[in-house]
Amino acid sequence: MNNRKWVATAATALAMTALPISALAADTPLRLGVVAPLTGDLQSYGVPGLNGSRLAVDEINAAGGVMGSPIAINSGDTQTLPQPGVAAAQKLVNANRVVGLVGAMSSGVTIPIALSVSKANKVPQISGASTSPKITDLDDGDYLFRTIPSDAFQGVALAKVVRDAGVDKVGVIYVNNDYGDGLQAAFKDAFEAAGGSVVGSAAYEQKQSSYQAEISQAYGDGSTQSMVLMGYPENGQTILRQSLEGAKFDRFFFSDGMKSTDLVENLGAQYLDGSLGTVPQTEEGGPAVKHFQSAYRKAYGELPPQPYIDTSYDAIYLLALAAQKAGNTTDGSKIRDALRDVAGPPGTKVYPGEWSKALKLLENGEDIDYVGAAGAEDFDANGDVAGSYAKWTIAEGKIKTVEIFTPEKP
Repeated sequence: MNNRKWVATAATALAMTALPISALAADTPLRLGVVAPLTGDLQSYGVPGLNGSRLAVDEINAAGGVMGSPIAINSGDTQTLPQPGVAAAQKLVNANRVVGLVGAMSSGVTIPIALSVSKANKVPQISGASTSPKITDLDDGDYLFRTIPSDAFQGVALAKVVRDAGVDKVGVIYVNNDYGDGLQAAFKDAFEAAGGSVVGSAAYEQKQSSYQAEISQAYGDGSTQSMVLMGYPENGQTILRQSLEGAKFDRFFFSDGMKSTDLVENLGAQYLDGSLGTVPQTEEGGPAVKHFQSAYRKAYGELPPQPYIDTSYDAIYLLALAAQKAGNTTDGSKIRDALRDVAGPPGTKVYPGEWSKALKLLENGEDIDYVGAAGAEDFDANGDVAGSYAKWTIAEGKIKTVEIFTPEKP
């Protein structure tokens, strides 16, 4: 480098250091990270969820970005396990310098990330899939939010679906992590309150070759052939296959984590047709849902039946709106502090795809209320949201929504 170029470069650097932080932020991309299960038990959800996040980024950048700069997004593979998930989040924060995180999907991964990465580095984290009731009172420094309701509600919803199907006795098998443990407890309380009984219950560990012991434990006294399975598709398939082979269970009810076309493709519709499940889902037909579905199909083709795509999309929008509201793309704590301001009332409602409208409102000092693809995202004091649920079924080898309902408050 010649002396003239060196002097010019040095002068530019000195000038930048003299600028106030707010001015620097205006020229700095909003760096966001997505921790997703690209491998492991929730692999079938990872790429669609990541695509939901990317879709939101593309829309926002096309409409002017945040504070005039584009969003820069990086992703990391959690492998659906706590240790790799924490490592992926640490890399995003320390190496990629992200100031906001979307994810993880599994509560058992989300919680350790929140405690050891997000809270420690003052980086707001929004999970679009983690539903454990433990998250509500987690000591996360108010850095963990979620765009999906707690399983305290899904337990009630799933119990209602089982009882409405005329089943009063079930065996329960659940993944041994924060997600499974919280959901099975909520389900058991609601199911027994509705007059049902759990004849046997067993927690399972991921990545085992055999689950015969857990199946036998859940089978109990053999008074029911109905199983409630709260887990993830990869090992869930093994449990279902071994249940059918052992002739212990032949009727199945699933939590949201089991809503995957992989089940039908790998096990066969003849064994699963008639199965029922629950998943958080908003009412169809509103402007937010219509825009999201149309935009996703245009960008990626068919919209998969897997959950957590719209909630991941909403998480990006909320972080971007909060950064714009805070007037800062580099300070995670300021973005965190603005999240509730943009997520709920009062304010003018802003829907997916309306980034330009949001910018004008915020520039004029007006309040906004983001209504997302997954429904209202009104964060309460714990960073939780309320929500409705879909009752879904497997019919003729396809996953179909039966109805959408709001369960009673637990």
